[in-house]
Amino acid sequence: MNHSQTPFSSSDDDAGTMTTAQQSAGSGNSTSVGPTLGGSRHWRDVFWLGIFLLHLISVGLALGVLGLNRFRKKDRLNIDQYTTRILENQAGLTEDYWPLYAIAGAISTVIGWIWLLLLGSHSNQMMKVSVHLLTTYLAVLSVLCFWGKLFFWGVAFAIGSGLQFLYIISVIDRLPFTMLVLQRAVKMVWKLPEVMRVACTFMLVMLIWLALWSFGAAGVVASSIGDGGRWWLLVVLSVSLFWTGAVLCNTVHVIVSGMVFLVLIHGGREAASMPRNPLLQSLRYAVTTSFGSICYGSLFTAAIRTLRWEIRGFRSKIGNNECLLCCVDFLFHLVETLVRFFNKYAYVQIAVYGKSFNHSARDAWELFQSTGVEALIAYDCSGAVLLMGTLLGGLITGTCAVILTRIKHSDRELMMGSTAILMGMVLVGLAMVVVESAVTSIYICYAEDPLLIHRWDSEFFNQMSETLHQRLQHRSARVREGSSQNRLPNHIQETITV
Repeated sequence: MNHSQTPFSSSDDDAGTMTTAQQSAGSGNSTSVGPTLGGSRHWRDVFWLGIFLLHLISVGLALGVLGLNRFRKKDRLNIDQYTTRILENQAGLTEDYWPLYAIAGAISTVIGWIWLLLLGSHSNQMMKVSVHLLTTYLAVLSVLCFWGKLFFWGVAFAIGSGLQFLYIISVIDRLPFTMLVLQRAVKMVWKLPEVMRVACTFMLVMLIWLALWSFGAAGVVASSIGDGGRWWLLVVLSVSLFWTGAVLCNTVHVIVSGMVFLVLIHGGREAASMPRNPLLQSLRYAVTTSFGSICYGSLFTAAIRTLRWEIRGFRSKIGNNECLLCCVDFLFHLVETLVRFFNKYAYVQIAVYGKSFNHSARDAWELFQSTGVEALIAYDCSGAVLLMGTLLGGLITGTCAVILTRIKHSDRELMMGSTAILMGMVLVGLAMVVVESAVTSIYICYAEDPLLIHRWDSEFFNQMSETLHQRLQHRSARVREGSSQNRLPNHIQETITV
């Protein structure tokens, strides 16, 4: 890729650069695209691959021990002798809670499969439901928690509902373009049935791991350790599950991105120039040479991306409060620096070029800034909308788990509900990532050669180009406004000196 143009930052320093970037993105005279899916590759980020596999083996053994210790017999492995100082609860059995986790996993799997099935015909309605229903659902959960005298969780859900409402208000003008991008991404993946099969396969793989994870988690919930000790163990297991789920999701991301990129490059799935078995090649690289990069990126990308969405939404609604704007700008530039090295667009570069994660993230971000497409990405909220659908699926799963647990084990309902939420988010996220992969591939292709998008969908290309033109004009106007405000104090200072 050629990055000879001067990149501009998201802080809007240089209006002239924006104009140049706008012309570059709309002209079609862009960089040549040279995917290397068919060539040999080197192993990348091997250290993080080793760390992940070591973590997986260690956690797997711990889960087996924790679950087996309470399976059909209390303290089967005599572990309680090492925890006599913190025994505070009456011990239960693993099988008291393991079936409840199984039901929660089945519910979230059904939600994920329903999502995949309805992608083709009702995608727009499902996106809108995810956006608007999440706020209402959080508010209802808050009321129910207060009614059940669970004040901490009531406050937590109330704050979540308020933040969700404020975020929707701050980006309400961006939702039409976001829905347009998501519709076109759905259109792309729905024409690739093998992509759907990949998502379903990885959901089954995740279910196999969840069978072991829930076995160990059920043993922790059933243990006689005090609430503090059990919560700490569940937090550690939840962090492990989050990383494992993120790795599987991003593996699907790499596989689907490679497939979608090739379809756009070659002009269609049935094009004569398409390589043989592109999905198998993408899968082979994702689980071998690029797997270390996926493990590395999965640790940090989700948290940084979520923080960036919140800061961007809040920053756009601050107004003229200079003190608050200064503080938010500091956080904004700090997060933007992190985004340069940790962003989801790196997975497309990993899929196509086989680079390391940080190299891929940096190249993708420089490409977006040098062509001006970063302005379009900043305006798009598709990732946030998909995350809302994932959260909603997790909350529904957690609610079902709480209701089932409350019938026989009311003192353990919070532990079961919170861990079931994470299980639901992981499984539903494996369905959502298919669409997100298509979105990232579309933006990378548009930045590298806009004519690829024009050849695929000319109407969508025109809408993207028009929106990009408007966003760059908006940025240029902000830069001119900031420059005029800076010149005014200088003029006043010169008058005082004279």
